[in-house]
Amino acid sequence: MNSQLENLYDKIEEQRKSLLLSLSTLSQGKLNERLRGKWSINQIIAHLITAENLSIRYLNKKILGINEAKDSGLLEELKMLLLIVSQRLPLKFKAPKVVVDHTSKETDLNKLVGEWDKTREELKNLLDRMEDHHLKRKIYRHVAVGMLNIQHTLIFMKEHVGHHLPQIKYLLNRK
Repeated sequence: MNSQLENLYDKIEEQRKSLLLSLSTLSQGKLNERLRGKWSINQIIAHLITAENLSIRYLNKKILGINEAKDSGLLEELKMLLLIVSQRLPLKFKAPKVVVDHTSKETDLNKLVGEWDKTREELKNLLDRMEDHHLKRKIYRHVAVGMLNIQHTLIFMKEHVGHHLPQIKYLLNRK
């Protein structure tokens, strides 16, 4: 795997493992508790898994035509900065319908962890296939900012988890 991709992958894996460790001692009741009709912790985890899964499926299709894809440039860097800022602000976004429609109804954290492990393994396999001269190719379509490269994709995945961490922390701190 390219060293830049490996570094980004390691960061999202470290973030995921830290999150899951913080949840590992909670009861199923706490993990599935919903407040005021909002998502439970397990529903948030299922959402994150689904978003990554759908992204990986899309990337696997786009990688087939990577030689025809255009390179990202300054515009995509600016879009990425905007995306990062949007994920770090306490703003609420409606999940894309395709993500909502495909999100698992699973309520067992151990099963969700297994799904996420599999998803991350698929991501790692995809990243192993990326050639150095393709790193800037626009192969990922983000619903809000459009086409981005594979490095941007990994950064977004990290930011997306980070965006949901305050939601999870709020649920963890409820008595």
